[in-house]
Amino acid sequence: MLQDPALTFPTPASVDAAIKKGFVTLDDEITHDSVQKVLKSKSKVVAAEILAPALSGSCALLSFYDSRSKELRVACTGDSRAVLGRRTGNGKWIATALSLDQTGGTESEDARLRKEHPNEPYVTMNGRILGNLEPSRAFGDAVYKWTKETQDKLKSSYFGRTPSKYLKTPPYVTAEPVVTTTTVDPTKGDFVVMASDGLWEMLTNEEVVGLVGQWLEKQASTSSVGGRSTNSTSGWLQSWFTTQKASTLPIEHHGPDEASGQRAPIRQQQWGVPTGQDQRFVVEDKNAATHLVRNALGGKDSDMLSALLTLPAPYARRYRDDLTVQVIFFGEGEGNGKVELNKEASATANGAANGVGGEVRAKL
Repeated sequence: MLQDPALTFPTPASVDAAIKKGFVTLDDEITHDSVQKVLKSKSKVVAAEILAPALSGSCALLSFYDSRSKELRVACTGDSRAVLGRRTGNGKWIATALSLDQTGGTESEDARLRKEHPNEPYVTMNGRILGNLEPSRAFGDAVYKWTKETQDKLKSSYFGRTPSKYLKTPPYVTAEPVVTTTTVDPTKGDFVVMASDGLWEMLTNEEVVGLVGQWLEKQASTSSVGGRSTNSTSGWLQSWFTTQKASTLPIEHHGPDEASGQRAPIRQQQWGVPTGQDQRFVVEDKNAATHLVRNALGGKDSDMLSALLTLPAPYARRYRDDLTVQVIFFGEGEGNGKVELNKEASATANGAANGVGGEVRAKL
């Protein structure tokens, strides 16, 4: 009996392979095809334009959700992170990491690199590739992928940098992602937070999931009183934050932990951030991602928030990293099934609707 081709679906392995191939192919175009174009053109103008992405670097995080199987794939290249939030039967939340921070300090990444580059003691040093770059997987960062001959040629004739003295057998950095698969349960109100390392340098996985839970609770309580704002917080949320450091932390770890590569939020110590929900966190945004960014940068400490947003580049990099945050909800609550713009959470939504500009940005 022949199967209807319209009803066939790709295998999980083929989906994973396609994602990895897409990442690697794109990076090859950025990193290696650009060199061939420069050498062919023999133009410094062309070199300045197309070598810039190769000499720069970027991490990547991709999610792919199959509504049929309820499987969520997360592909990670670098030190961005995805975390699943799921509410349990007793009303508490579980934070499950769906990706591993890929750095020279990650045990599995360090082992991989040392296996691929034997007899190179400085392939990772102080948690960094060749003692310099922290992410072990990334787009671009071509100085860790080009041969010494290529780098010398580009530097002498066009634009480039002096190769590391430890460079022997590149590439040391790859854009190939690690893909994980998790079954999502929309009936439990599952959500996923995808964010660049700037967020995770400021908040733990548990704090992020707890803050989204706090945000959800605020939306529900506001709705339940006819749209009036309320500051009520349920007991389970209070216990979440007040017992963070205790042995009875109401969190189950189902993903990678700090020992296997997920780093602690180093900025909290740098800034001297106080502990405890009452001192730190606030709920005043209609957008869940903006809510996370606000609390990462200062929360109730409006002076800290303003300072970190005011610092200009490149000085700001000493105190905060880039912050890109997405919160994806899989709940099966009431609704019309349509994707709609949250006008209250968008700074220029009204202007865009009236034809004044088309960019929509969240308020902060």
